[in-house]
Amino acid sequence: MKIAITGASGQFGREATRLLIEGGVSPDRLILVTRSPDKLADRAIQGADVRQGDFDDLEGLAEALAGAERMLMISGTRVGFREPQHRAAIEAAKRAGVQHIVYTSFIGAVDSNPSLAVKDHVITERMLRDSGLAWTVLRDAQYGEAVVEAMAPLMIASGEMTSLAGAGRMAFVCRDDCVAAAVAVLQGDGHENQVYQLTGPELVSYREVAALVSELTATPIKFAPTDEAGLYAMFDALGIPRQPVDDLSVNNFPWNSDDMVSFEVAVRDGHFAVISDDFERLTGRRPKSLRALIEQHLDTIRTAAARISPPPAEVMKDV
Repeated sequence: MKIAITGASGQFGREATRLLIEGGVSPDRLILVTRSPDKLADRAIQGADVRQGDFDDLEGLAEALAGAERMLMISGTRVGFREPQHRAAIEAAKRAGVQHIVYTSFIGAVDSNPSLAVKDHVITERMLRDSGLAWTVLRDAQYGEAVVEAMAPLMIASGEMTSLAGAGRMAFVCRDDCVAAAVAVLQGDGHENQVYQLTGPELVSYREVAALVSELTATPIKFAPTDEAGLYAMFDALGIPRQPVDDLSVNNFPWNSDDMVSFEVAVRDGHFAVISDDFERLTGRRPKSLRALIEQHLDTIRTAAARISPPPAEVMKDV
């Protein structure tokens, strides 16, 4: 059986490839699809079939997926604009003869969720169910890496966490744990037409995240409640675009504020307050906690914080 991975040169795709090979899958059984094949030259040398493929090119993607039986479909990065890309990916898989798609969705993927990012996943899950193919949906909770790579550095640089999420809570999960669950599904049987909720071990509020970062980095951090207009003002001051732009980074992080503001509204209203043991059932081990992840990456957080230019003080006073 050959397994295809889309977005194979990204963080999720690279880790999935590593785990599959270490788990005994021969590299020549892997079809690694990427917009930039040169980024996977090391895997090509190992014997993996590295192919150029793009969600924006249905015909080319169908060619790239030829010969695959299972496909790990890693969701695209254009939050709020992923529907045509995902539609093309599913159609390309059908044309290529793929039998089973494993898709990285998001926790709380229901029609009532106001999050812009989640709306993409709701539509994609519906397309998978209507595709005629076998599918498995992996509803990942918010990555704990979002705290390590973006939230915590910004908190440290500005001395506060501005949020509208209130008392809303969610179970942050480690990205590598989500990858491990995906690999377990790709290598296993009996997962057809199943939805798995992949969460961390505990529900945490944004206020608790700020307190945790403050404790572990020994940095005073004020939690600053705001509303939607206030959060937009903060992101505007940082130069963050409201809509997603390919390959755009601000302060070394990919951002767009329409995504983040609608996401926090969903947190506030309880749409992400989901906790599950699906990860443990799939992998046989407990998921890593947010505390453990932050402790593991304290140096990374401090280095990232030092690179950030915080919003002007007069803007923060108005937030």
